[in-house]
Amino acid sequence: MDEPRLDDQAPRLLTLRATVLLERQHQPNRWEDWRFVLAGVEPDDGHLGVPAPGAARPQPRVLRDDGRTALWAFPGLEVSLHPDEGEGYHLNLTSGAPVWFVMWRTDEDEPSQAWPERVTLSYHEAGRLLDAQERVDNWPLPPDWVDMLAGYTEAHYRPEPKKRQRPASFRAPGERGPR
Repeated sequence: MDEPRLDDQAPRLLTLRATVLLERQHQPNRWEDWRFVLAGVEPDDGHLGVPAPGAARPQPRVLRDDGRTALWAFPGLEVSLHPDEGEGYHLNLTSGAPVWFVMWRTDEDEPSQAWPERVTLSYHEAGRLLDAQERVDNWPLPPDWVDMLAGYTEAHYRPEPKKRQRPASFRAPGERGPR
């Protein structure tokens, strides 16, 4: 039987844009001056701004600020899909609840400021970021993006065939491991 071929029409590298919403809480308890909470991720349709000429992404926008709680929108974050991250996308899709993974940072000199640094859909990439001691939160992926990710993953990901391990009793004595 022939190996399934990748669809020649499917793009190998796909770059999309997302908007991340971060909520900033002022003195949520007596031990913290500031707390940041991921408040949402959505596909970026450009309604919250476009990058200025020469800028990598649009400026963040304050959507609301009552003095205690502020909601900031960070539009224009790139979400790149790479064929070699296929297993990570597959794991995200088969987890039962596909999500966006958002890596974000706070400013060490000004703890009232935070921003999202990266958005990914790869379970493996999120794991690498967590291993590097980064802050990573997740947000549910909307159904149309689940469908898009499933199509991309189907076009570019081929699981490694599982190799059957022969029981040690069927191996030659020199091929057996230590006792």
